[in-house]
Amino acid sequence: MRFVLTAVLLIGLTGLVPVFPRPALADSASERAEINRNVNEALANLYKTVPGSREMQKKAAGVLVFPSIYKAGFVVGGQYGKGALRIRGKSVGYYSTAGASFGFLAGAEKRSMALMFMTSEALQQFRRSSGWDVGGDASVTLVEVGANGTVDASRFNKPVVAFIYGNSGLMADVSLRGTKVSKLDLPAASASGTSVPKKTQ
Repeated sequence: MRFVLTAVLLIGLTGLVPVFPRPALADSASERAEINRNVNEALANLYKTVPGSREMQKKAAGVLVFPSIYKAGFVVGGQYGKGALRIRGKSVGYYSTAGASFGFLAGAEKRSMALMFMTSEALQQFRRSSGWDVGGDASVTLVEVGANGTVDASRFNKPVVAFIYGNSGLMADVSLRGTKVSKLDLPAASASGTSVPKKTQ
C-alpha cells in the first residue's frame, strides 16, 4: 500500500513540472540566414572601404566575420555580436564574440570585425578550440593601411590578421584587448545566401 501511494504521488508531481518547448528548427534556420545576410553585407562593406582587403581574403584559409559588435556602456563597458566562419565562400560555423569594449571609440556604438586566418594551421587550431581569447593571442595582429592607402602587404605573413572597421573603413585607435570568441549551437547548413558577395562596380 505504501508503495502504491508513493507511485501515485510521483505521478502527480510529474504533472506539476513545467515543460519547456525546444526551439523550433525553423528558428535556428532563420537565425543562420540572418547572420549570413549580415556577413555578406559586412564583407561587401569591407571590400568597398578598405582597398586590398579582397585580395587579402583570397589568400586566407578562412575568415571569421562579425558584422555588428554592439557596445554596452561607455569607455569601459561590454560588447557582443554574432558572426560566421567562412571557408571557400561557405559558412561552416557560427560564433559569438563578447568581452570588454576597450576597442570602441567614444560615441561609437557599433563596429564590424573580420579575422582572416592566413595559414591552415591557424584555422585548424581555432576550429579545434572550445573558446578563443583573441586579445591574448600573440599570433593575431590588427591590419593597418599602408602609405599608399591600401592594406599593408607585410601583414600577409601573420597567422591571423584582424580588420576592425565601420561604414567609412578601418577604425583608428582600436584594440582587441578583452575580445573573446565562442562557438554558437547553430550547426551549419547548406543554404543559399552563404557565399562571399560578388565584387560591386
